[in-house]
Amino acid sequence: MITEVVFTALFILVIAGTTRKSAIVGFAGIPIGLMLALIHMVTIPIDNTSVNPARSFSTVLFGPSWGWEQLWVFIVFPIIGGLIGAGIWRFVTTVEEG
Repeated sequence: MITEVVFTALFILVIAGTTRKSAIVGFAGIPIGLMLALIHMVTIPIDNTSVNPARSFSTVLFGPSWGWEQLWVFIVFPIIGGLIGAGIWRFVTTVEEG
């Protein structure tokens, strides 16, 4: 649960930081993709990570039936992590940077 929250929050911070108005146009895909790759390399051994509820749902939909019991974890905690990441971003930036 902690893994999902922390890494989703970090992912949101990277997305917000690379897509802000003052960021270099066309550059966002590189750090976002690298961060997503890093998240999966670090967290798949921990909890078969998601950081994306849609990815979790599709995996459960076509996977084994026991996945339905754990699906709530991969929906609730990435949403909490996303809200935390967005909250941190709003706290550390100004309106102009947004």
